[in-house]
Amino acid sequence: MFFHMAGIHTILSNGYFQMALATPVQFIIGYRFYKGAYHSLKGGGANMDVLIAMGTSAAYFYSVYTTIAGINQLYFESSAVIITLILLGKMLEAIAKGKTSEAIKTLMGLQAKTARVIRDGEEIDIPIEEVEKGDVIVVRPGEKIPVDGEVVDGRSSIDESMLTGESIPVDKKVGDEVIGATINKHGTFKFKATKVGKETALAQIIKLVEDAQGSKAPVQRLADKISGIFVPIVVGIALITFIGWYISGGEFTKALVNAIAVLVIACPCALGLATPTAIMVGTGKGAENGILIKGGEHLEKTHKLDTIVFDKTGTITKGEPEVTDIVSFDFSDEDILRYAAIAEKSSEHPLGEAIVNGAKEKGLKLNDPEEFEAIPGHGIYSKVDGKNIYLGNRKLLKEKNIEISNIEDKLIKLEEQGKTAMLMGIDSKVAGIIAVADTVKESSKAAIEELKDMGLDIYMITGDNERTANAIAKEVGIINVIAEVLPEHKADNVERIKSEGKHVGMVGDGINDAPALVAADIGFAIGTGTDVAMEAADITLMKGDLKSIVMALKLSKKTMRTIKQNLFWAFGYNTAGIPLAALGFLNPMIAGAAMAFSSVSVVSNSLRLKRFKVKK
Repeated sequence: MFFHMAGIHTILSNGYFQMALATPVQFIIGYRFYKGAYHSLKGGGANMDVLIAMGTSAAYFYSVYTTIAGINQLYFESSAVIITLILLGKMLEAIAKGKTSEAIKTLMGLQAKTARVIRDGEEIDIPIEEVEKGDVIVVRPGEKIPVDGEVVDGRSSIDESMLTGESIPVDKKVGDEVIGATINKHGTFKFKATKVGKETALAQIIKLVEDAQGSKAPVQRLADKISGIFVPIVVGIALITFIGWYISGGEFTKALVNAIAVLVIACPCALGLATPTAIMVGTGKGAENGILIKGGEHLEKTHKLDTIVFDKTGTITKGEPEVTDIVSFDFSDEDILRYAAIAEKSSEHPLGEAIVNGAKEKGLKLNDPEEFEAIPGHGIYSKVDGKNIYLGNRKLLKEKNIEISNIEDKLIKLEEQGKTAMLMGIDSKVAGIIAVADTVKESSKAAIEELKDMGLDIYMITGDNERTANAIAKEVGIINVIAEVLPEHKADNVERIKSEGKHVGMVGDGINDAPALVAADIGFAIGTGTDVAMEAADITLMKGDLKSIVMALKLSKKTMRTIKQNLFWAFGYNTAGIPLAALGFLNPMIAGAAMAFSSVSVVSNSLRLKRFKVKK
């Protein structure tokens, strides 16, 4: 088209050559718009596809007519560029969305592949699909538990964080329930399979994610809504223009040219760019700041949120236990921590790791213990510097005849704060208490305060006990607390809040949060969490900093404001140009230039989003 406009006569400026290039773009690449327009009109409406099909067809077929008639007024590039730009926007959006099915694949990958069952008195490895209810299964340290069941022999501590989100392992003894896909940390035990196949807790979570993803309706584009009114009006004006000019002047060509000019000036190039360009810049700006937004509709929806539901562990808190308090009797705090760390040096329990890490941070020298013994369900025994060290719960010290009644009030006070308090006995006396807890992230309180200042309702949901949940909620200023929630019921609670007419954002990091993330209007996944949560969510916060939610909300509001400005400019040019075209003051070439200028203004306005910043 450049050669044609410059008056350079080569094969490139030839109308038939341009028609050969434009035809596949119009009817093969652009087929989807014709198909969409057909279904829209068949349903009694008129959407963006109708505008695109109508405008590009007008430019294309008028160019075909002028080529054959030898008039040589060509607009093939208008139709081709409109189709290309709109499809480019859709393609970039589709790439950003990613594949939601990845969440299901990742969840399924968590399952153990085989199970060691006892049949006819022998231990045999069989595929997990062949496990039957009632089978007795052997699990060794470090192995995944294959299916749900009940412990029948032995004891251990199980890391259930992948399903419950809670960072501290759970001690299991005969009669306790174990969940498939969780990890056995210590002892070897046997359990009887009670739920297999689609009945297991993991299978139920997979089904919840599938159901929730399938039920998510795509957002109705604002431009589509406007198009429903705009299209019939434009078609009506074009018809009136053609009839009016034909009756008044009797010239078919002039009447057709003016009607085409109306359609070209109304062509939705700027309208088609109004939303995707702003969304592309907005999602790009988000990515620069560690906020990965999967698609335009999620960015659009975010500005409507009026309620945020936070998971506790790994979201508000760090998700890793830390030593918070040391209470000592007859020893220094440093001695108590050192003895505990040396005693726990041989342990793999996360509480033990927290104590060892706490001692290392203080630069304490940790020798190897002289003796070590894990006492399942109670704690540990160790010999350090010739002293008998007992570290564990009340049961352990009572069993060793160490009196603790005089320090019970201190123990209860720490437990009321949601901390796990471990007692230390040295030889025959109680020597101290070490409290370990999952601590709040530095940014959590400030971010939650800012969200409240923005007028949002804040909830905290957790599988943890009510006492621990309320202690954390009080620390960060959350009033609405939903505690002791099973993983499969988190989504139900989100649905319940939504049923009150609220637009809900869910923030989580664990596998157990995946159904709730999909059930929410917008799911925010903490990027430091599991792959499943990130796949199930609409927005991933790579930094794990809750202030990113504040930025995501403000970015969404700013992007929506930009989209509305873009639509105003797009329609401003078109609305002003239509009467001029109808009255014969614009030929299709000038109409095309005005349409292009409209697109430039829209893109320029969208690019202003690059300057977006959130005040610290």
